[in-house]
Amino acid sequence: MEQKTASNGGPDRPAHNVGSRKRARAFPKGRQLEEAALREVRELLGSRPRRPDLLIEFLHLIQDRYHYLSARHLRALCEEMRLPQAAVYEVATFYSHFDVVKEDETPPPPTTIRVCDSITCALKGADALLDALKSRANPSAIRILRAPCMGRCDTAPVCEIGHLHVDHATVDSVEAVVESGEREPKIPAYQTLAEYLAQGGYSVLEGCRSGGRSVDSVISELSDAALRGLGGAGFPTGRKWQIVRSYSGPRLMTINGDEGEPGTFKDRFYLEREPHSMFEGALIAAWAVEAERIYLYMRDEYPAVLHILAHEISALEGAGLIKPGQIELRRGAGAYICGEESAMIESIEGKRGYPRNRPPFIAEVGLFGRPTLNQNVETLHWVPKILAKGAKWFADQGVNGGKGLRSWSVSGRVKKPGVILAAAGITARELIQRAGGMEDGQTFKAYLPGGASGGILPASLADLPLDFGTLDKYGSFVGSHAIVVFSDRDDIGAVVLNLLRFFKDESCGQCTPCRVGCDKAVALLERDEWDADLLNELAQAMRDASICGLGQAAPNAFITAMEHFSHEPARTDVAGQPDRY
Repeated sequence: MEQKTASNGGPDRPAHNVGSRKRARAFPKGRQLEEAALREVRELLGSRPRRPDLLIEFLHLIQDRYHYLSARHLRALCEEMRLPQAAVYEVATFYSHFDVVKEDETPPPPTTIRVCDSITCALKGADALLDALKSRANPSAIRILRAPCMGRCDTAPVCEIGHLHVDHATVDSVEAVVESGEREPKIPAYQTLAEYLAQGGYSVLEGCRSGGRSVDSVISELSDAALRGLGGAGFPTGRKWQIVRSYSGPRLMTINGDEGEPGTFKDRFYLEREPHSMFEGALIAAWAVEAERIYLYMRDEYPAVLHILAHEISALEGAGLIKPGQIELRRGAGAYICGEESAMIESIEGKRGYPRNRPPFIAEVGLFGRPTLNQNVETLHWVPKILAKGAKWFADQGVNGGKGLRSWSVSGRVKKPGVILAAAGITARELIQRAGGMEDGQTFKAYLPGGASGGILPASLADLPLDFGTLDKYGSFVGSHAIVVFSDRDDIGAVVLNLLRFFKDESCGQCTPCRVGCDKAVALLERDEWDADLLNELAQAMRDASICGLGQAAPNAFITAMEHFSHEPARTDVAGQPDRY
């Protein structure tokens, strides 16, 4: 067939009169690059390499400097990193600590007050505090937001102003901080590198590096000690190291410091006091699996810890204990889902924190596609201590069939909330006693054995040994070892609703069972009557089909509440005030 040619030279196109052609655009399409914004972004980035995995770090630089992410700066960042705008915007809008402001929107006020409304802070009156602050604040100067758990449940209620936390917050104390202009975190006294070395620190690492210890003997010692992952999953540490070593290198290591489970603050406790136990454990682990680099992912809600870690990494480099860049600190941006190991890895790679489908597991295909060892902060904290004192010393600490020591975050209706170092297998009743007992005038009614994900159990089950696997038949688990205690004054229905609202807000939205399931669960729990059959059906769908543990564990709260408590619909919040949602 003969091909027709139009007057403009294109095949099979009709000829057009010159007068019918569209005029050329006076300006290019899309957001335009401003040279001033590009200069500002380049100044912030300095000599840092423009790698895509550093996108979140660069967004933090802009947010810290200007307090929000403007369209002009995001456009300039895209230009500087050679990334499409869609790629930058999808990341910037995923994380709650980034304030993305479009061209036609008003930037947020210069001061933002975040009020924690997770379960322990809610018990201590966070909702009433939020209302009072909103009624007195000038909205043009101060923005007040609800925020999820800040990992300071022992000092509830808590607010964050800039990067400064206000513990045991009241309206007066918050307003005093606002007026003072303070915004940077207070750095607690902690054990420095010099102090750690003076007490024999890094001697175990030196023994490993010098050949005094073999990899097999180290792994065997940790296995005999029954050391497990203490971020929630409880996988045996020695076995994990063996698995990672079985895959061909080069290998990498990640440290999960995204301690976002409501009720959990044990990792912060250690890092604000003796960070080098964790660092030595991490370097021993990297030596054992031959990891070329360690990526330390720390939640943005811990600004003091971020400061300590950055300072001590620099000290380790200066002392020659690590090579420059061997430990790379990465800052989260307010996403609970990044506590899931594969979502954390996606975030380190500069992406949205979406959990990956498995298999393959990250031990085989992890960070940047390499075999990756991932460990929790507390697990690494124990590694040098176990190798120095022996497996038997650690394992024999357990009771009631448990092995080892555990750091329990205890909060709620107890007199002395805090981190309690106690045996694996201890009971909730014993932990309450160690926390000073119940608050005056309150009777023990219920507890969360494993933070928001671990279900809720009645006081009648407070003598069960707390350890991995001991609570399975009751629909619960110890997870991150966060114990939140409730009294007879607390509405269990309101507690459950608080937990599910947290999961609804924190669902990454990637998979339908979790995204829609959490939303539907909240709607069902807000009804005057709970539909047990429908809630059980919803729970089964979420557990069977959700990609990660968030959607799989979110139903635990209402399933255990229906099983162990005669339900009365939540007509107040957990502190006894009218529900403000």
